[in-house]
Amino acid sequence: MRPLGTAAELERRRRRAVTLLDEGEPTHLVARILGVDRSSLYRWRQQADVAPGGLAAKPHPGRTPRLSEGQMVELESLLFDGPQEHGWPNQLWTADRVTRLIQRHFGITFHPEHVRKILKHKLGWTSQKPQRRARERNEKEIERWKADEFARIVREAWVRQAHLVFLDESGFQLTPTVRRTQAPRGQTPILRSWDRRDRISAISCITVSPRIGHLNLYFDLLADNTTVHAEDIVAFLKHLKQHLPGPLTIVWDRGTIHDKSLLVRQWLAMHPEVVTEKFPGYTPELNPDELVWGHTKYGRLANLAAQDTQELRDHVVSELIDLRRNPKLLASFINHTNLPLRL
Repeated sequence: MRPLGTAAELERRRRRAVTLLDEGEPTHLVARILGVDRSSLYRWRQQADVAPGGLAAKPHPGRTPRLSEGQMVELESLLFDGPQEHGWPNQLWTADRVTRLIQRHFGITFHPEHVRKILKHKLGWTSQKPQRRARERNEKEIERWKADEFARIVREAWVRQAHLVFLDESGFQLTPTVRRTQAPRGQTPILRSWDRRDRISAISCITVSPRIGHLNLYFDLLADNTTVHAEDIVAFLKHLKQHLPGPLTIVWDRGTIHDKSLLVRQWLAMHPEVVTEKFPGYTPELNPDELVWGHTKYGRLANLAAQDTQELRDHVVSELIDLRRNPKLLASFINHTNLPLRL
């Protein structure tokens, strides 16, 4: 039976054996040190004398795959057709669905965990969390807005020498956002936290300066357990104007606390140097400021079980300040939206 080890390891052991024999070590001692039979030593000694590459080991062929190369190509084609083409109610592939697809088309039964390995190592697929998309979206209008309207927004902001501002609101709860972590098999970690709905509402914006494209992040956290209202938006805009006294072009969603609010419209009327533009409906993925919240809540502060809202507030402020100091990361948020604005 072929011994365990890669071809390189087996060859290295053979050469070591021949070297020891050449140095005059007794055959029985070399066999005991390397854990091989004496007959193998005699054979290796003879092979080394016959040819320089006589001690090379062939890679282990392994088990013959149950799915042939041709079947793997066919399977990938079936997968790209989408689950709905094969009778499932949505376009999401799971290991169980792929297992049944293989059984149905090739008559081969696999365990779903083995199918995961096939998808990963043979087809290069990875486990991913789907992005939700509203059925109300108008995809053609969204593409038109990105190509035409956003290009106009950037061009007009450039002409006005205005800062381009991407603004959004979010919130942080005392109840932690739970994400996967590492632990020994069978020992599920316990995250002890308060089961309360205490929260901190927040407003932030990514700004792009005219001409040089300098990036910055401004934010404000509201009092505990309060919701963002129009007056909070106005207060934030006033604060922003103190730091950026020149013209502004603000791009935000169609929420009721933005342009639809009478209080906000009244403030904008008194500040004609501040122009507002709206993203298309149901397109949070177009706003790079959404990634500020995603990075902070689901990345940096995941599994944070704060003792109270003050500790939570301290962590949020610290993370947002660190993010402000990282313009490359802020630029990656904008680039991730695929908006025609490269930094």
